Amino acid sequence: MLDLHTLNPQQLQAVKHTEGPLLVLAGAGSGKTRVITCRIGYLLLNRQVPPENILAVTFTNKAAREMKERMEELVGRERCKGVILSTFHSLGVRILRREIPLLGYRKNFSIYSTSDQAGLVRQVMREVNIDGKKFNAETILWRISAAKNALIPPDRFQPRFADDYETLAATVYPRYQEALKACNAVDFDDIIMLTVELFRKHPEALARWQERFRYIMVDEYQDTNPSQYLLIHMLAEGHKNLCVVGDDDQSIYGWRGADVEKILAFEKDYKGCRVIKLEQNYRSTGNILDAANSVIKNNPKRKEKTLWTAAGPGRPIDLTVTRDDEEEAATVVERIQVECFKHNLSYGDFAILYRTNAQSRAFEEQLRFEGIPYVLIGGMQFFERKEVKDAISYLKVMDNPADDQALLRIVNFPRRGIGDGTVIKIGQWSMEQNCSLFEAFGRVREIDGLAEGPGEKARTFHALLKGEMESFQRGGNLAEKARGMFKRLSIEEELFRTIDDPATARRKVENVEQIVNSLAGYEEKSRSPSLSGFLEKVSLMDEDRYGGKEKKELGRDAVTLMSLHSSKGLEFPCVFLVGVEEEILPHKKSIYEDFSIDEERRLCYVGITRARKHLTITRCLYRKKYGKLEERHPSRFLEEIPPHLLNHQKGEMAGAETAEEAERMADDFFARMRAMMGS
Repeated sequence: MLDLHTLNPQQLQAVKHTEGPLLVLAGAGSGKTRVITCRIGYLLLNRQVPPENILAVTFTNKAAREMKERMEELVGRERCKGVILSTFHSLGVRILRREIPLLGYRKNFSIYSTSDQAGLVRQVMREVNIDGKKFNAETILWRISAAKNALIPPDRFQPRFADDYETLAATVYPRYQEALKACNAVDFDDIIMLTVELFRKHPEALARWQERFRYIMVDEYQDTNPSQYLLIHMLAEGHKNLCVVGDDDQSIYGWRGADVEKILAFEKDYKGCRVIKLEQNYRSTGNILDAANSVIKNNPKRKEKTLWTAAGPGRPIDLTVTRDDEEEAATVVERIQVECFKHNLSYGDFAILYRTNAQSRAFEEQLRFEGIPYVLIGGMQFFERKEVKDAISYLKVMDNPADDQALLRIVNFPRRGIGDGTVIKIGQWSMEQNCSLFEAFGRVREIDGLAEGPGEKARTFHALLKGEMESFQRGGNLAEKARGMFKRLSIEEELFRTIDDPATARRKVENVEQIVNSLAGYEEKSRSPSLSGFLEKVSLMDEDRYGGKEKKELGRDAVTLMSLHSSKGLEFPCVFLVGVEEEILPHKKSIYEDFSIDEERRLCYVGITRARKHLTITRCLYRKKYGKLEERHPSRFLEEIPPHLLNHQKGEMAGAETAEEAERMADDFFARMRAMMGS
């Protein structure tokens, strides 16, 4: 039996309610992950549910890993073996690997990265004579992605707006989808859309998975988009034992398709469902929670809940007003140094949170000037680097020779003198013959008009790849085979030959070496390692909020700099929420284009609730724009925080500007804004 005595009454209710639909409204820091893991443990140990009948879905690989670790600590590794803890996309891949032949694909399909997708879109644009210099392939791809997340297939896609990109997307989308299927490939958005299509067209397949997953839990339910929502709805229709956990007040991903209406309408979708609110916060002090509650209650469409804590009020929230963004950065860094000295804190206890990544520049410069270590979350991820993508493309071709995009990427890496004209001619012939590009490279003697010199180079390339494929197909240690292949390809020599800076070349070589290390680590941890499994793991890493190196560095003794969007799910003893001004937070786009600031208010709420012990909010009187100072106004969210919670301060170098003058200016601004709004 599972020991549940440490749970509070509401958490205990959520754990024990196992039959029928359940909505758990879990406020920030209320222990929702603990509830999910205890609920799974309760099903396993107290209700004797077979582990293979339990599914828990979350949004990032990081969250899934942490949940798995907690599960193993709670009930033991052997007892929870068979429970599926995965992201939406990992779940979709799991289903498609077994069922996708029903849709006309082979089981060893490739998953295209963002750059692979963009390359394929550019190829289609050339085929239909769309000017790639005039129109951006990534923008067209974004429109296609939005359609897929809304479950709109190519034959039903219609331009929603009167602009060129919508029209172009309507032209490109069907051909792009055909090209993907011809390469036996899917993109990231296809994973969910094709799974839903599979279940719609083949109810027998849906019935198999409904019977498999009798108990379903979804974490961060407020972040689901329409396709994810429908996938879960279809799976849960069999037994209706669906538990969703989330917080509508933390729905901040509307820009990527998340629909807060799904959690708000859960009670309508599942009549008679149980609703449990988790409002006791175990993270922050009372003053921080009172400020958060005071801000978020102004959103008109939300589930009513009020966070509280038994930890006491704690320190007041500091509101710091500085003259400009340079002084803002200097003041924040000085406060960090003072706090470290006065309260014996380390740099790792501090986070600087901002609305846009461009705000980080001044803080980075000041931290460097003071010699303070910092971690910037949101830089280029490891698997997005060119040399890494090139090396991964070789592995993709080894696994799936029909992956034309991967093959095109490696044709001349390392350089082997196969010109663009030769590649285009071979590609056109492959389309005429309805065969893969790889097969066409092996049949170049059949291509009319292809000169002997380029043809010989193409045949040599094909023979090289075929030999490496045969090596992989013989089985054995995958990492060793990859290391040998990269060595025979002379990738290291190529990088040193083409990059002037030896230090840069060495870093790139080390990145390629890390792929081999990653493959070796995968083999050690996997029960039945395969190249397909490793490539699937790499492709699904796009779900994580930040890369492995950055995640590792979060444990360093360094100040963390990150955007509000990246901060969700994290917590720090001391938080600086900077740039709390109109047109920054809330962002000017929400004010002047979307005419809705609800999500911006939720972002502010998320930022406030990242702080455990102390929160400092900063704003500027002026901010540089194209090198010139412009007057700034305090965010409307500041007026929503009761004055007694705020300790007004000024920047250390504000000169003639005083905190009292800044407060008066803010009061005048809010008075003018209320008059304009007629309140």
